[in-house]
Amino acid sequence: MVDAYLLRPVGRVASPLTDATTAPRQGDEGSPPAWLVFEPHVEPALRDLDVGAELLVLTWLDRARRDVLAVHPRGDDTRPLTGVFSTRSPHRPNPIGLHRVRVLAVDGLRVEVADLEALDGTPVLDVKPVLGAADER
Repeated sequence: MVDAYLLRPVGRVASPLTDATTAPRQGDEGSPPAWLVFEPHVEPALRDLDVGAELLVLTWLDRARRDVLAVHPRGDDTRPLTGVFSTRSPHRPNPIGLHRVRVLAVDGLRVEVADLEALDGTPVLDVKPVLGAADER
């Protein structure tokens, strides 16, 4: 039996990146600044986000394939076929994206971030702080 879980996006990515074939594979490989645009009902959750903070953004990679279980890492056919759970491939049974970003600006329901390689319109599922050993909140 397979359980199902309902996920509701809390926002969307607003980015100049629109084509997966030309987008950087990782955020630190030349991603332009992007905005996380949140739904009004989550506004209280944004209240303590500060410029300079590092966040983990979880997205739903809505344009990814869900039937892929093994890939050649980074699309390089010279590399051995590898199970997707050992890669950062967007194509996987549950295409959840994990992105480490830095906050550049906070403007109401919009948060500008650096190092986000997600495509324009990608649903945002959640945001969590990057914690150091003593930063537990």
